[in-house]
Amino acid sequence: MALMNNNWDVAVAALRSLKDQWQNAPPTWGKSDDPCGSPWEGVNCSDSRVITLGLSTMGISGKLSGDIGELSELTSLDLSFNPGLTGSLTPRIGDLTKLTTLILAGCKFNGAIPSEIGKLKELSFLALNSNNFSGQIPASLGYLSKLYWLDLADNQLTGSIPISTRNSPGLDLLKNTKHFHFNKNQLSGELPEPLFSGDNVLIHVLFDGNQLSGPIPPTLGDVATLEVLRLDRNNFSGNVTSSLNNLTNLMELNLGHNQLSGSFPDFSSLVSLNYIDLSNNSFEPSEAPAWFSTLESLTTLISENGSLKGEVPKRMFSLPQIQQVKLKYNAFNGTLDLDQRINDNLQLIDLEDNRITALTVGSGYSNNLLLIGNPVCTTVEALEHSSYCQVRQQSAQAYSTSLANCRRKTCPPDQKMSPQSCDCAYPYEGTLYFRGPFFRDLSNDTIFHQLEMSLWVNLSLTPGSVSLQNPFFNVDDYLEVQLDLFPSSGDHFNRTEVQRLGHALSKQIYKPPPQFGPYYFLAEPYLFAGGGGNISKKIIAAVAVGGTFLVMLLVGIAMYAVWQKRRAERAIGMSKPFASWVPSGKDSGGAPQLKGARFFSYDEMKKATNNFSSSNEIGSGGYGKVCCPIT
Repeated sequence: MALMNNNWDVAVAALRSLKDQWQNAPPTWGKSDDPCGSPWEGVNCSDSRVITLGLSTMGISGKLSGDIGELSELTSLDLSFNPGLTGSLTPRIGDLTKLTTLILAGCKFNGAIPSEIGKLKELSFLALNSNNFSGQIPASLGYLSKLYWLDLADNQLTGSIPISTRNSPGLDLLKNTKHFHFNKNQLSGELPEPLFSGDNVLIHVLFDGNQLSGPIPPTLGDVATLEVLRLDRNNFSGNVTSSLNNLTNLMELNLGHNQLSGSFPDFSSLVSLNYIDLSNNSFEPSEAPAWFSTLESLTTLISENGSLKGEVPKRMFSLPQIQQVKLKYNAFNGTLDLDQRINDNLQLIDLEDNRITALTVGSGYSNNLLLIGNPVCTTVEALEHSSYCQVRQQSAQAYSTSLANCRRKTCPPDQKMSPQSCDCAYPYEGTLYFRGPFFRDLSNDTIFHQLEMSLWVNLSLTPGSVSLQNPFFNVDDYLEVQLDLFPSSGDHFNRTEVQRLGHALSKQIYKPPPQFGPYYFLAEPYLFAGGGGNISKKIIAAVAVGGTFLVMLLVGIAMYAVWQKRRAERAIGMSKPFASWVPSGKDSGGAPQLKGARFFSYDEMKKATNNFSSSNEIGSGGYGKVCCPIT
């Protein structure tokens, strides 16, 4: 390939500069002068131009310098899942005016999001989630008229939502965007009415986990395409706007943990609704609304810590898809009637701390029923239903991919077992976060089998090479699932395969079954064959533990050696009773310093004792006299 133009020279110089500033850059970088002819990993070219840079999950660390702005022909930049990338995001990112995709999810960039991103008029996919960005959302994002996906979630963004004025753009101009993901930040102020209108095509609106206040804007009810709406864990107040009842395509609605008041809302027209949570608000006392028993798509009904009263409507327990009913900390009273047909999928009825005085249970329900804190648990009748009045019953075991076919085979600590082949390998690992699933039954094998199959089919993996473990709902009410993807052959993925998997999950190329709703993925570091690339957390932990143990062992050996030396010195000292008495001078008068045994002849002894004179006698024993001091 002929590479003779100035633009190419600048692009090559920019790539070399990035390599020099990064630690753990791909090993092929710099091995040739031609990033395309003799390819550098993650670099793709067309017509002698670098058009994509994809380095997902490569373990790169360092900063993204302004040299990235020299790659002016880039259409896609994906640096996702490299948590070693830190520092502020260079304003020169705005020079990449041909970008359609910018993915920095799962890194550790900080500081303000540069307003220069607003120059990227071709951008359709922007994912800056799961970093440490702070400051306000740039109003210039309103210029991104082609934007389909906007994800700023899980950062530290503050301030209000920017709305356009005569002199400034705002997010209300994003009429082609389908995904507003602003959850888990520190945004404040009111949710502005102009942000929503009948011109929007939004399907997912996520503002949960912020500090937003004021009323819920009635214009939300104009967004007929909306499927998931999460406004929970904020400070919204006032009445729930009746316009939300217009959202007939809505499948998940979460308004919990706010300060909403007024009449209990009427959602009788939300015929597609699977999941609803109205917990921890301040609605006026009322009986359960009729829609509790008529919305046949409901899988989960949650309205805890409220002021609902009267008898519990028994019809809702027979809704065709119902899985959980959670109504604890209300004021329901009278008799709880379960002597009827109850849906087999219903796994949990939680009515703790109400005022229920009697219970009728037929043979149709044997799953979890929680009644502790109700008067019925203090009566004689409670003896018959004592299991329902305990602190907590065991829920059904959550699904995990079975390794039963692998029997008792084990793997080294840094490897895992493929459920398909039972071979030990280094899987591509990470966590799937589903931000609005339409179900709550985690023991349902069928739905997780569908997820497994969709993963290996859409990611072009071997059937059965996907493992799902330990699904649970976290404090943000997201479904977390540990994901392991196993190589089709050998025990490692190569670097190209890891980049492909990371990009498919960060770009949302992979689509889960619809009931799982919107998701995001965070990858673990990957240990490449030959030791290149990332070091897995397990290896790091093992090295750390091993190193700590070795240091402690060496310290112990050193202390033991010192102790033994001192003990030996004490023993030597005790074996030389005259050692401290040895005279320092010739006539000091101290005890004699013995230097070993000596043999005396008879003539010498006779002479030394003055012919064995009695004056030299020192005692006598069974064998005669003992003599004599030598003079």
